[in-house]
Amino acid sequence: MKDRITRINSRQRTNGATNLKHLRAMPDSSIDYSDIPRLNKSFWKTARLTMPEPKDRLTIRVDHDVVEWLKKHGRGYQTRINAILRSYMEAQSGS
Repeated sequence: MKDRITRINSRQRTNGATNLKHLRAMPDSSIDYSDIPRLNKSFWKTARLTMPEPKDRLTIRVDHDVVEWLKKHGRGYQTRINAILRSYMEAQSGS
């Protein structure tokens, strides 16, 4: 397993971006599938396709420092806003 681990240093690391060029160059034999469970016929008998909920487009006003804080953590700040709001919604629904 150790020979399958690719180590990168901080200069090679990109802010959460996937190095697709590197991945495409990897031979399939170097992919570690050991953490993926085997799926048998019984799994596929009960499997269901689930599509993500559609999202609504809206315009909101958010304090500048809040937006900067969210953006500081990299790409996907709108997804993080949604996750924060969902977490709050679920916490309130429990009471």
